[in-house]
Amino acid sequence: MTDAPLHRLELYFDFSSPFAYLGAAKAPAVAAAHGLRVEWRPFLLGGLFRAIGTPDVPLFAMPAAKQRHVANDLRRWARHLGVPYAFPSRFPMSTVMPLRLAILAGDAAEPFIQRVFRAYLSEDRDIASPDVLAELAEEVGLPRHLVEQTGEPDVKARLRSATAEAAAAGVFGAPTFVVHDERHPDAPLLFWGQDRLPMVDAVLRGFRPSLG
Repeated sequence: MTDAPLHRLELYFDFSSPFAYLGAAKAPAVAAAHGLRVEWRPFLLGGLFRAIGTPDVPLFAMPAAKQRHVANDLRRWARHLGVPYAFPSRFPMSTVMPLRLAILAGDAAEPFIQRVFRAYLSEDRDIASPDVLAELAEEVGLPRHLVEQTGEPDVKARLRSATAEAAAAGVFGAPTFVVHDERHPDAPLLFWGQDRLPMVDAVLRGFRPSLG
């Protein structure tokens, strides 16, 4: 009998977030360095925002100077991390269908998630298109017809439930990393933003941040 791991790493994401794209690109390497696999948690960011009273598209609610800063910050981070990136011509993008498909992807979830992120935020493809999603699914070994299942009531319910679970976990944006560590009395520990990955790595190595 194998003991349960002492720690786990969850990543809450929505394909609509460029910062989640950057975090998702690098999180698997951080997890692998500790013998872990990322536990992917898709959720609908707009639904969460509405539930907690945040504007549907926070970027559009920012003053012009801050919008320019965010755009520059994204480009800087992408270059720093070595991740191909281009702000998409379609923004915001409806991500309901790809999120549902990520839930259905099973063992192929990670390659599918990475492929959809790149398609949207590097290749400027329309990931709300069933045809585009079918192509991306096929590229990672999933059947094209899986796209048709995204409209089934139980799949819709699973995404709603996943979004409610994200809110219950204290998630308020994407990407959000949650470290579960049985050795830490304050676990689970939540970290928001791709720039928090070094802190996630430090916690997994045994660092104990003060919460006081």
